[in-house]
Amino acid sequence: MVDSRTPVIVGVGQFTERIDDPGYRGMSAVDLATEAVRAALADTGVDAAAAAQAIETVYALRQFEISGPMPATLGKSNNYPRSVMGRVGGDPARVVLEPVGGQGPQKLVTEAGSAIAAGEFDVAMVIGSEPGSTARYWRRAAEQGQTKPDFTEHVEGQLEDRGHQIHKYFTEYTASHGLTGAAVQYGLLDNARRSRLGLGVAEYRRQMAELFAPLSKVAAKNPFSSSPVERSVQEIVTVTDDNRMICDPYPRLLVARDQVNQGAAAIMMSVAAARRLGVPEEKWVYLHGHSDLTEQDLLDRVDLGASPATVHAVREALRVAQIGVDDIATFDLYSCFPFPVYVACEALGIDGDDPRGLTVTGGLPYFGGPGNSYSLHAIAETVSQMRDQPGRFGFVGANGGTMSKYSVGIYSTLPVDWRTNDSENLDADVAALPKVPVTERPDGRATIETYSVRYDWPVRTGIIIGRLDSDNSRFLAISEEENLVALMSDGDPLGAAITVRPAEKINRASLA
Repeated sequence: MVDSRTPVIVGVGQFTERIDDPGYRGMSAVDLATEAVRAALADTGVDAAAAAQAIETVYALRQFEISGPMPATLGKSNNYPRSVMGRVGGDPARVVLEPVGGQGPQKLVTEAGSAIAAGEFDVAMVIGSEPGSTARYWRRAAEQGQTKPDFTEHVEGQLEDRGHQIHKYFTEYTASHGLTGAAVQYGLLDNARRSRLGLGVAEYRRQMAELFAPLSKVAAKNPFSSSPVERSVQEIVTVTDDNRMICDPYPRLLVARDQVNQGAAAIMMSVAAARRLGVPEEKWVYLHGHSDLTEQDLLDRVDLGASPATVHAVREALRVAQIGVDDIATFDLYSCFPFPVYVACEALGIDGDDPRGLTVTGGLPYFGGPGNSYSLHAIAETVSQMRDQPGRFGFVGANGGTMSKYSVGIYSTLPVDWRTNDSENLDADVAALPKVPVTERPDGRATIETYSVRYDWPVRTGIIIGRLDSDNSRFLAISEEENLVALMSDGDPLGAAITVRPAEKINRASLA
C-alpha cells in the first residue's frame, strides 16, 4: 500500500490539427490545448466536469509566439492557462507559465509530483500547445487578401509568469556570430562529436540518417503525427529541393518540424484524490525515477561533442527508480537533431538499432516538434503504453536549449512511494567541471574546432568555433570567404588552419 500523498498520473490527452485535414479550423494555441485537456479529462475515467473542477494548479508551457520579445502575429491570450481552463469549466487556485526549454514538460511533471507528495496540493495538470503551422497558414493567406483571425483574449485572474528566460541560451557574443537558431547550434555539437569520433562528412551523415529513419516508421503509424510519412535512409541523406540543407550537417529531414498544430496535457493527483474522485486504479501511472540537470554554457564545455549533464541525468533517474537499462520497455529520447539522441544512447549504453526503439511518438522531425511541449506528448504516449504493459517501465528524456538542460522521467504502473533525486548536488558537480578559456576578440592564426554553415541566410555563411594557435583559447567567428565556405560546405574543415581577425562586433575568418 503506497502513501496517500503519492502522486500518480491519471489522465493524458493529445490533439493534432493538420492544415490539409478535412474540416481544418485554424485553431489557436488555447483551442489546441483545450482539445488536449478535454481528452485528458476523459481519459481519467471519471466525470470530466468534476475532474476539471478538482484541478488546483495548472502548469503551462510556452508557445514560440510567447517565448521571446517578438509579437504574436495573430494575437494571444494574456493568461494562456486560465483561457484553457475557462473553456473546460475549471478555476484553479494557481496557474504557472514555465520558461522556455524542451525539458519543461518532464521538469514540470517532476515539480508537480514533488509538490503533491509534500502536501502542497492534490491535483495538478501540465498543458502545452503549438500553433506554428496555423500561424504560417494565415500569414500566407493574409498575403492573398484573406482576413486573419484574432486570437487575442483577456482573462482576469492570478498568473505566475516565470518569464521566457530565452536569454539564458545565448549572449550578445554568440548571437552576433550567428548562433540564433537551434539548427546551427546543434550543427556545431554534431560536428564536434564527428571530430571526436574521427568520422568523415558522408559517413556521419549516413549514420544520422540511419539513426532517424526508424523514428519515421513510428511517426507513420501515430494518429497524432504532423507528418505521418515513413522515410528511408537514402531519402533522409539525399539533399534535394524538398530536403534542402538547413544548417550543416543537417538536411531538412534531420531537423525538428516546428510547423505543427499540436496540444498535449497530463493530469496528476495524489493517491488520496484519485481514490476520492473514483479514478480507476488501472489508470494510475507512477513516476519511479526523475532528474533535472543543467549543462555548462556552450563555450565553456571542454568537449563540445559531449554532455556530462545528460549522462548524470540519465544515471540519476535510473538510480532513483532502482532499475537498470535492461528493465526499460520503451524509450523516448528527445530528437530535435541527432546529437541529443546520440548522447542519451551513449549514457544508456544502447545503440540506435535497439529493438525497443528510441521513440514512442515518432520523433520531432516526423511526429512534430511543438516548441517547448514536445515531451509532453512523449509522456502522454508513454503513460498510455505503460497501462498496456503493466509492470514495465517507460523512459522519457527531455532536452532544452543548446543541450543546456536535460530532464528524465521513468514511468510504470507498479506502485511506488515518491522518491527524491539528488539533481541539485549533481548540478554543482557539472558546474565545477573544467572550463575552456574564451577570447572574444581573437587576432591571428587558429584552427577550426567545430563548425556549421548557415544555408538559411541570404549569403551562405560559415559559423566557426576555433582555437587560437597562440594560447589554445576558444573563439567564435564567421566567414563569407568563398574558398573557406566552399571547404565548409563541400569538404571537411575540421582542424583546418585559418586566420581570424576582429571586425566591429564580429570576428571574421579566412583560410590561412
